[in-house]
Amino acid sequence: MMHLIKIDESLLRRIKAIEIRARKLAEEMFAGEYLSAFKGRGMEFSEVREYEPGDEFRLIDWNVTARRGFPHVKRFVEERELSLIITLDLSGSMLPKLDLAVELCALLAISALKNNDKAGLIAFTDRIELLIPPSKARSTAFLLIRKLLTTRPLGKGTDLSVALDRLMRMRRGIAFLISDFLCEGFERKLRAASKKHDLIALIVREKAEVDLPSHGLVEFEDPETGRRALIDLSEADRLSRKLEEMGHERKEILARCGVDHVEIAVGEPYIGKLIELMRRRAARR
Repeated sequence: MMHLIKIDESLLRRIKAIEIRARKLAEEMFAGEYLSAFKGRGMEFSEVREYEPGDEFRLIDWNVTARRGFPHVKRFVEERELSLIITLDLSGSMLPKLDLAVELCALLAISALKNNDKAGLIAFTDRIELLIPPSKARSTAFLLIRKLLTTRPLGKGTDLSVALDRLMRMRRGIAFLISDFLCEGFERKLRAASKKHDLIALIVREKAEVDLPSHGLVEFEDPETGRRALIDLSEADRLSRKLEEMGHERKEILARCGVDHVEIAVGEPYIGKLIELMRRRAARR
């Protein structure tokens, strides 16, 4: 289990600030786009009523028709309720991006709840760190933010396969996977998860991961292993190209697995990118 961090006034302000920003974005800009992009799993039976001119012949309920002596049809409505499962990477490399990642989680949860869907969470490192079962409770978004900011993961590494295994055991729903994807060996399980769930990836980046200074010596520390190395930034172009290649490879894996994705950087506006993604998905329906 994760270790709890004591909530002080500073942390409480941080929690509330994230919730307020996320709620404002959801209510003013995003919740409607979410509704347009996702539909129910099918049609849910509502009632049997008398046949009316224009009703489809295939909807006639022959058992009721035989009992009552005149045609009756089944009426269906779209099954709107869905379960949103947010799967969040809490590994060491995500620590500088945590506030952004938590805000994204809150935005998605609030948008789901406003559309009468359930919202839940899987948080992982190289193990499952936190589970919040899907719920329609109004307090879910605040609970999610508080849990993520007041618990300390036991693991530091990243094993996306662990999270995907857990996701596969959950009822089919909408799944957002939030990570920097600085790991390997997850393609097979990602493909399986994308076949069961409506899966979307949000790739979270720091600007420093793609924009390096052009000269000098900098000591880099791997946040997941703790190993350090001195890097000559005169080779910054080569390093930037390598990071760009790694990012391109991750996007190719996501595309091969049929997973829609968008890249979001810390400190940059992101709501426009999410809205564009939702509109692309709505247009494909």
